[in-house]
Amino acid sequence: MSTTVQHAELRLTTAYSVCRHIARSSAKNFYYGFMLLPARKRNALSAVYAFMRHADDLSDDPGMAPQERREKLAGFIESYRRSLETGRTDDPVFLALRDSQLRYNIPMELLEQLVAGTGMDVREGGGENGGPLVVYQSFADLYDYCYHVASVVGLVCIRIFGYRDAAAEEYAEHLGIAFQLTNILRDVKEDAAMARVYLPQEDLEKFGVTAAELGSGVPMEKLRPLLEFEAARARHFYVSAEQLLPLIEDVSQPALWAMVEIYRGILDRIERRNYDVYSERVRLSTGEKLRILVKGFGKRLL
Repeated sequence: MSTTVQHAELRLTTAYSVCRHIARSSAKNFYYGFMLLPARKRNALSAVYAFMRHADDLSDDPGMAPQERREKLAGFIESYRRSLETGRTDDPVFLALRDSQLRYNIPMELLEQLVAGTGMDVREGGGENGGPLVVYQSFADLYDYCYHVASVVGLVCIRIFGYRDAAAEEYAEHLGIAFQLTNILRDVKEDAAMARVYLPQEDLEKFGVTAAELGSGVPMEKLRPLLEFEAARARHFYVSAEQLLPLIEDVSQPALWAMVEIYRGILDRIERRNYDVYSERVRLSTGEKLRILVKGFGKRLL
């Protein structure tokens, strides 16, 4: 093996190590699923996550004005396009993602949509008197956002997982919606504190809740029917997980199963707490996620 080839392989190995570190440090729920994959697929998902994490950090950077964040995001995806075309980059995340994109035939359009999705969170401020701003008017509007920030990730993931039937793409899209709706329910309090409301305006009006109340603390007896309605909507989309699982490669099924168990477990906990997402952040403990991981390893060995 030539010195040049050895150097290239060492750079790629190091790049994937950087991505795994980013995923392990930041993907508090999904990384448990990553661990159930063969090394190559785990590396590829880590590269995708690290790329997404970088874009997310740019969109949320409080040190930059909204327009500057948009410009940084545009420069970020353009830099990646150049690295893909030329094969040259000093960015370890770009290097690893390029290798994974070519290995698993991930369309560039999906990565562009992913970055566009993070840009949808770049807003010009809050609502009236600096209070929370309702971001989406209808569920159709919210669905488009969820598609870009979550379903697109699912469509990338199934290319790495490997799938047997084109129907898997629709199921992956719907599962992404379920995951993001779970995030939105869990984070109602935190989002309102950042002057953002992701629950659709049409739903707020239906249940007589205002954006200002979400920020100041709405009585649970008033909020509960709204959150219960949104949870039922998420449940509807989680059905796709059961249809998606048998369509992906056997070796990838335990990873997807674990991801779904963890996220659906968060929704279960929200329901068991009677939709109280204000007292404390709803999450699964490390021990609970490790138990899911152990069960996943059991499924992998069958």
